[in-house]
Amino acid sequence: MGALAGALLETSCVRKQFFQADARPAAALAQPLPIAADSVRGATAGRQYARHGSFYNALIGRHHRPTWAAPVRVPVLNLATARPGGLHPGKVGGGFNSTSLGLTNTTSRPYVIRTVDKDPIRATPEAVRGTFLVNVLRDNISSTNPYAALVVPPLARAAGVPHSNPRLFYVRADDPAFQTDSLRHFRGQLAYLEEKAAPPLPVGAPEPAAVVSSTKAFAALFASPGQQIDQNALLRARLLDGWLGDWDRHPGQWSWALSAPTQAGAATLTPLPKDRDMVFYRLDDGLLGWLLGHVALRHWVTFAPHYKNPSGLMSSGHYLDQRGLNGLSRAQFRTAALAMQQRLPDTLLVRALHRLPPAAFALEGPRTIAALQARRARLPELADGFYRELARRPRIGGTAQPERFAIHRYADSTVVIVESAAAGASEARLLRRAFLPSETKVIQLEGLAGDDVFTVEKHGTNAAGKPAIRIYGGAGNDEFRAANGGSRGIRFAQESAPAKRAYDKLPEE
Repeated sequence: MGALAGALLETSCVRKQFFQADARPAAALAQPLPIAADSVRGATAGRQYARHGSFYNALIGRHHRPTWAAPVRVPVLNLATARPGGLHPGKVGGGFNSTSLGLTNTTSRPYVIRTVDKDPIRATPEAVRGTFLVNVLRDNISSTNPYAALVVPPLARAAGVPHSNPRLFYVRADDPAFQTDSLRHFRGQLAYLEEKAAPPLPVGAPEPAAVVSSTKAFAALFASPGQQIDQNALLRARLLDGWLGDWDRHPGQWSWALSAPTQAGAATLTPLPKDRDMVFYRLDDGLLGWLLGHVALRHWVTFAPHYKNPSGLMSSGHYLDQRGLNGLSRAQFRTAALAMQQRLPDTLLVRALHRLPPAAFALEGPRTIAALQARRARLPELADGFYRELARRPRIGGTAQPERFAIHRYADSTVVIVESAAAGASEARLLRRAFLPSETKVIQLEGLAGDDVFTVEKHGTNAAGKPAIRIYGGAGNDEFRAANGGSRGIRFAQESAPAKRAYDKLPEE
């Protein structure tokens, strides 16, 4: 009990000097870093996370503490030579955790540098910022692997998923470009330099007409049938998320490449994943960490050889998945998983994990490779569970333009077809999918705006009355027709779906 009380007292109030003052070891700080130094040795991403004893680690969790404190060799950032033409400081930004700095370049796309270590104090209410809760949140950063983002690029490339190419640097404490007070969190720390706007598309893909946020992408999707999500590309990206254990995939973690419309079809929205901080996350290796991950915050899922709580693992991306994967069948989910297995051989896993700094690889490399191999073998199982979760209550929406929704009831299935009825629409058919009563309980259709037409037709005397279908016409003067007594199990309402659950509710980033 005394040890428990000591651990709790240790975090009873916020520590003002929580973070390491400099990534370089104390012995090296006795002398200034030479101006011509191109790298530093013995740097650590965050040695403060490894200051605890065995009891604390058993209670809270060992997490990735040794990796944060592992000494690594890192190149020194030089903005003048980091990219051809040099980089120039721009606007300071960052989310709730990280601090970032936009960098401009006259010869290529803009870049951003962001700290490896995080400070979640901005995500806490003002009332608790002076309490032990800040220490708890800060210490929980040790659940992340500071170098995991380095592993992702070759794996994503092989899986056919767009990716950034982060490079690890040490920011000199005396770098003139980082002397303003707003940039004090960079000085003497490790940071990632990467493309700012969005990850580039795979080799061979056409240059997008625009790169937009999730909010703008879905606003365009709901406005007109002229924009459609590349559902197969999103499925590949989401299976990669699950395989890597990257649970933090809310809409703010994505950009979207909008292609130019063609005469043959609509413009395509291709998903561009961002921010890989939660890859290889480890939380439940301590008593309180286990309780937090299994009871309080079940979507904070620990990376392990098997998929722990797959539903929670994929839940942060539910908004995207529900609207961006609703046209794919169970067979397509399985095919995507089998293809990904083939694209991720053992030789690639070994090469990718060796992108970790040597000291970090010694701590985590072999067991992470083994875990990725085991998870790769279970990818079809993950994909099938992911499909079944989404298939239980699918939602299909139209746009602000008129559409035709055709519902065909058969003895063993219900087929839904959505076609554009707008004048001059470039792509008539928006969706066609068969739903099985064994998989689907309720299908929700939303016409949104426009004068939509909903038709129901029963095929054969034994046509099923399940799954149930709920139709919301939305704004517009809609029409509902049921032929051959096919309205059993179907409910039509002219009004829009409830606002909080509406198909066209814009994502929160």
